[in-house]
Amino acid sequence: MRIFPLMAIVALLFTACKSDKRYHDEVMAATDLQVQDTIDPIADIKAFQNKLNTQFKDKEESPLKESDRLKFEGLEFYDIDLKYRVTAKLELTPLAMPFEMPTTTSRRPLYKQYAIAHFVIDGQPYKLNIYQNQRLMMVEGYEDYLFAPFTDLTNGNGSYGGGRYMDLRMTEDEEITLDFNKTYNPYCAYNAKYSCPIPPAENDLPIAINAGVKAFKKG
Repeated sequence: MRIFPLMAIVALLFTACKSDKRYHDEVMAATDLQVQDTIDPIADIKAFQNKLNTQFKDKEESPLKESDRLKFEGLEFYDIDLKYRVTAKLELTPLAMPFEMPTTTSRRPLYKQYAIAHFVIDGQPYKLNIYQNQRLMMVEGYEDYLFAPFTDLTNGNGSYGGGRYMDLRMTEDEEITLDFNKTYNPYCAYNAKYSCPIPPAENDLPIAINAGVKAFKKG
């Protein structure tokens, strides 16, 4: 796994944030949760879960309110199901124009659609837009960072009502692995001090994705 220049992200956030709000999409990129063990996908997913729980317990890194962090024992995950780890065909969209993605605050970070991922679950075809943060792509080590926010039929009924996120890296192949077992909640699900991107309507999947992090329940 590559080690990225965290101080560059910290500097980016410092110059961008003039209030006590923190930007989930840029803070989360710095944690680099994508362990990527392609030989053993189960171990890969478990490593992701362990790393996420470790982060949430850490006083310096946790998005939790201090009162919640002190009682935190671990996130609740759906059972690992490799049905939700799929190989998607990439339809690159190099001519897409940058746009302002709505967030839970007045902030409008600039994103660009990088590709459309086409995949199949239970014999049914689906597609998911993948985006690139136009600020992060200017930071050394994050030029290949991709972001896939989405909603599905579990939102508000098992998973967080505001949708979930998936982090990805660019590939030179015409395919990419989408592992919904490694999807997680926006930091806004835990703490209102964060400004979080709202998944675009075109990324509303008409299927229940029973994988990844469940809705947060306070201890």
